Amino acid sequence: MTTCTQTADLKAKLFQGFSDSSRLSILNTLRSGPLTVGEIVQQTGLNQSNVSNHLSCLRCCDLVVREQQGRFVYYELADRRIATLLDLADELLADVAKGVRQCSHYEPSTTRLS
Repeated sequence: MTTCTQTADLKAKLFQGFSDSSRLSILNTLRSGPLTVGEIVQQTGLNQSNVSNHLSCLRCCDLVVREQQGRFVYYELADRRIATLLDLADELLADVAKGVRQCSHYEPSTTRLS
């Protein structure tokens, strides 16, 4: 495998962290600063179990870190560049939302080839 292919594969894996709407909602919520699981649940409307599972995934990928403060655990973006990336996505989406909305290439396939 070439270095270029390896880099592309690694970038694709990074973007999988952003590809789930629940994870993206959590990341967007954490743009404003550290929050507890309860605060994330309240702000996203996701249930506690879902938030906890996705936070575990995001921590495993080093996109989110946690810090114990007394009896509370606060989660925050591991790197401020994540917020910058989300800001850039918002700016880009403002210009291409119609095309993205109409795109059928990213929809899950209903049939599988054998």
